[in-house]
Amino acid sequence: MTVKIVTDSTSDIPAKLAEMLGITVVPVHVFFGRESFLDGVDITPSSFYQKLESSSHHPTTSQPAVGDFVNAYNSLIEAGASGILSVHISSKISGTFSSAQRAAEISRKEVGIEVLDSGFNSIGLGLIAIAAAKIAQAGESLQTVLEGARKAVAQTDMYGIFDTLKYVVRGGRISKAKATVASIIGVKPMLKFSDGAILQGGLARTYNKGVEKLIDFVKSKTGIISLAIAHSAVPEEAKKLKESLGKYFTEDEIIITELGPALGAHGGPGVLLVAVQSQ
Repeated sequence: MTVKIVTDSTSDIPAKLAEMLGITVVPVHVFFGRESFLDGVDITPSSFYQKLESSSHHPTTSQPAVGDFVNAYNSLIEAGASGILSVHISSKISGTFSSAQRAAEISRKEVGIEVLDSGFNSIGLGLIAIAAAKIAQAGESLQTVLEGARKAVAQTDMYGIFDTLKYVVRGGRISKAKATVASIIGVKPMLKFSDGAILQGGLARTYNKGVEKLIDFVKSKTGIISLAIAHSAVPEEAKKLKESLGKYFTEDEIIITELGPALGAHGGPGVLLVAVQSQ
């Protein structure tokens, strides 16, 4: 009997890695007009970006329902879990954490269930869930796994670049006028996480300059424990970035994953994110 880790699909953990670590991923709901999909179940990142560019409807996403988490928790309990740590996207940008909390209150009580707000999304959240899963696989108690996950939250940082503001405008997050100005002067917006929120992390004069900023971000870290890259429909850029980051962390251990719909709906193609867990 071991502690099991649950997260949501905004974590962007590669499916094979989640399976290997025994992480249960509860999918968010994705909508294109009246069409609905489950993230990672019946829509893949690549098909999502194809649809994003071709559909007349801008996609929206919604958090998993309380019942989705209840089903996940009860299934793990029935399978013999000794405890459950459910770690999720920042509560400042999604109601997923609240849904998971409510589910923990009403699920079967044979084992303890702890719910943790990661303060991140995408692979930043993913690194925290991965860190927790490794501790759990070592046979540690739920409390020890929770303490390890909290430590990973404090050790994790994430930085990224958008190639275009087109989809941020379509989603109503910024005005078309601001996006037009950015396009005219050719700058690329950087984004960062702080205190659970997504903030503007500066501007890059070109996409390549933005990538250099990502490299400098990693270069500034000491005692790197884990490192991951998330991208939206730019696998070659992600591969080149991985090769560059191999100077600062073992290249074979750098995770590359595709950015899912939760952030991809706003970033569109061309997003590159780097998440680092460091001492």
